[in-house]
Amino acid sequence: MSEVVSMEEIRAISDRLGVDLTQIDLDSIHLPPGDDLGIPSDDEDLLEEDALEEDQGFGNILVVDNLPVVPKEKYEKLEGVVRKIYSQLGVIKEGGLYMPVDPETQKTLGYCFIEYNTPQEAELSKEKTHGYKLDRSHIFAVNMFEDIERFLKVPDEWAPPEIKPYVPGVRLFTSCVFFEMLLKWLTDDKARDQYVIRSGGDTEVLWNDARQMKPELVYKRPYWTESFVQWSPMGTYLATVHRQGAAIWGGATTFNRLMRYAHPQVKLIDFSPGERYLVTYSSHEPSNPRDTHRVVLNIFDVRTGKVMRDFKGSADEFAVGGTGGVTGVSWPVFRWSGGKEDKYFARIGKNVISVYETETFSLIDKKSIKVENVMDFSWSPTDPILSLFVPECGNQPARVSLVQIPSKEELRQKNLFSVSDCKMYWQSNGDYLAVKVDRYTKTKKSTYTGFELFRIKERDIPIEVLELDNKNDKIIAFAWEPKGHRFAVIHGDNPRPDVSFYSMRSGTNTGRVSKLTTLKGKQANALYWSPGGRFIILAGMKGFNGQLEFFDVDELDTMASAEHFMATDVEWDPTGRYVATAVTSVHEMENGFNIWSFNGKLLYRILKDHFFQFLWRPRPPSFLSKEKEEEIAKNLKKYSKKYEAEDQDVSLLLSEQDREKRKKLKEEWEAWINEWKQLHEEEKMEREKLRDGEASDEEEEYQAKEVEVEEILKVDEEVIPFEESQQ
Repeated sequence: MSEVVSMEEIRAISDRLGVDLTQIDLDSIHLPPGDDLGIPSDDEDLLEEDALEEDQGFGNILVVDNLPVVPKEKYEKLEGVVRKIYSQLGVIKEGGLYMPVDPETQKTLGYCFIEYNTPQEAELSKEKTHGYKLDRSHIFAVNMFEDIERFLKVPDEWAPPEIKPYVPGVRLFTSCVFFEMLLKWLTDDKARDQYVIRSGGDTEVLWNDARQMKPELVYKRPYWTESFVQWSPMGTYLATVHRQGAAIWGGATTFNRLMRYAHPQVKLIDFSPGERYLVTYSSHEPSNPRDTHRVVLNIFDVRTGKVMRDFKGSADEFAVGGTGGVTGVSWPVFRWSGGKEDKYFARIGKNVISVYETETFSLIDKKSIKVENVMDFSWSPTDPILSLFVPECGNQPARVSLVQIPSKEELRQKNLFSVSDCKMYWQSNGDYLAVKVDRYTKTKKSTYTGFELFRIKERDIPIEVLELDNKNDKIIAFAWEPKGHRFAVIHGDNPRPDVSFYSMRSGTNTGRVSKLTTLKGKQANALYWSPGGRFIILAGMKGFNGQLEFFDVDELDTMASAEHFMATDVEWDPTGRYVATAVTSVHEMENGFNIWSFNGKLLYRILKDHFFQFLWRPRPPSFLSKEKEEEIAKNLKKYSKKYEAEDQDVSLLLSEQDREKRKKLKEEWEAWINEWKQLHEEEKMEREKLRDGEASDEEEEYQAKEVEVEEILKVDEEVIPFEESQQ
């Protein structure tokens, strides 16, 4: 490695050579590939401690114990049985099955070694065959070859564990640091929110300074992530994704790395709602092209970095139910129960729903819930209640069921007939569940849509059926009002569909759904409610080229209409005061984002080449009770006086800044005029000379004359034959 040169030495050398370092863009200097020229990387610490070793050595070798002890003549038969079992789980290398024989008795020793092509195949085989019952007397005990040495080092006598010194990394999760990285951000004296953006190779965390109509940089780091970034659900951490695994970061003004989670080739991550656990996912190509991808899922404790449970298997095992995902896997694989307790998580399998509790990370009652042909499920956002959808099968109708956890008691069931498809939508408080049901007509040639509305918090969970005025209308979008009782539906087959608003209350009757209004012919195909309810954006994405209508549902009135051409994303800030619309790199042009007020006023616009992500930083739930929030809303004028005064000060400051800007522009203009006049005076003698001694520059003192000048441009001579001239 070359000798590292300090900046002082570089400055000394540049001074000696007469090089001005301020004129050199150091960021544009790139080192030759594979050579650091002795310059340590800023990200060296990411690779130092948790650098993952290559899969070398014996990670792909299994030791299978408790095999039958057989004589020489039965050796081939036993080898064939073992090979048949283990070749189903991966490709065994040529000569990769070795069964030792006692040289004296010529009998096998009761164990064998199996070498696969990859460590992943070996891990899967261990998981699937450990405890495999060959017969009553022979139950396989399977271990990784690498573990044998570790087992041999276990002492015969017990000794008390060594008390490890205090680890500085854990100190990051003390209450003091929590105040610094969480409360300090939440108690911003300007009541601003933060967001993170990714463009090019840079990731930036910024304040949304709407008063100044511009962002303010909090922290910027190049190549912070190799894939994407993700906030935790309550905004405590920012997660980054790398080839070696994932990491979380936090801080007030500078984001420090708080914990790393080793998971090679991680592709996706997901936090539990209470931020206690982090799920990581990776997919690995099999050595046999006929096999499906291998999937590895780890569930980490966020604060300690410990793996609480891992799941491994083929992609087919994790591809049941749901929509979207990678390599055929539905994401997220695990769905968490609502609330901050993170008490349960569940996954769907073939004919089962597997529900785990986080106290032991094992199945509740050590068994899954058997549900024949179950297609989809979802949790209540606030209570341990599962909603399940089972499609029609034979003479059995389709059904939606509500199941209480952990008792597994069925709270409510609704049978549905002639069902084509079904989708479930929970209201954010868990008060209501809307089930959109697509049904076949009697001819089975077309479908129509209706809604089954469950009132979860009411006695016996009553269900109400809702059909649109035109039940043949196609449903384009559905969305509940957050924390409210209203919902919106975009429906219709026309290029400009209709938007209808409904309430789960009807005047004084709070137990009946009613329609509030229908807006005809809107350029909208997506709905975005404000987190605080009341306000909604009717957005026309994709084919509608970013049409935006800001609508007040209380007043049933449009506040503003606007456009963000080619917008790909719309996202409200967590307070419902501001909205971001973005054009990401799926389009080559107009990349960047706009920040709007809740009522549709464009505050500022930022253009960024190769723009990838915009994410508001979430806020944790308020500690204020519902009664306290209502009291604040009632006395808002009293509380708002302070902020109105601050707004006025900012407005005056902005006005002063505008005046200063105009004054500066005027001074620049006058300086240019004076410079021109000086130049005009300096050229006076030259102008007199060109005017034959006339001194005046005043145009009215001269008389314009038109002078015609004839000039021969070209003369051509041509000889014409006599005969031709006679004709």
